[in-house]
Amino acid sequence: MEVIEIITKLIYVFMAGIICWLNFVVVDTIFGLPKKPGVAGAGVIGNKLAKSGGNINGGYFMGNIVCSPDASAGTLMASIFYYLMGFEGGLIASLFVYIGNRLCNDPGYAGTIGTITATILIWIFSDAIGIIEPQYFIAGMVFAIFTIQGAYPVMASKLLGSIAKKMRVV
Repeated sequence: MEVIEIITKLIYVFMAGIICWLNFVVVDTIFGLPKKPGVAGAGVIGNKLAKSGGNINGGYFMGNIVCSPDASAGTLMASIFYYLMGFEGGLIASLFVYIGNRLCNDPGYAGTIGTITATILIWIFSDAIGIIEPQYFIAGMVFAIFTIQGAYPVMASKLLGSIAKKMRVV
């Protein structure tokens, strides 16, 4: 593989990662994940991040994701299922997330809607426009999850809290 080809693929992963990140954050913020801990354990994570110098609302966002991972798992499933089966695969992933939410008694729909919007975005950028192939969205979603939840939680909580304020959710 040539250096140019590797760089090109990394650019596609980065572009897909930005799209996935925006989908993830916007959908989950609209559904109010930064407002309060919606599931057991989310409050602990939010409070811990706030004590560490982070933002409590961003911490609640992260805590809700960690303790009820339907949004991150769902969007990753949408990427994988779309790659394997096309648009219908993304819709099947959405159905699985919806069923999982109901089985776990999760009252929200952020994961289901995020999975549907991820499927639509993958379709737009891969099939409709033809810029980014579906497999890059798998790596892009892993990148998005890692930067939202794992890379530097204190800074991520501040960024997520700031986004929630700008979107007037908190």
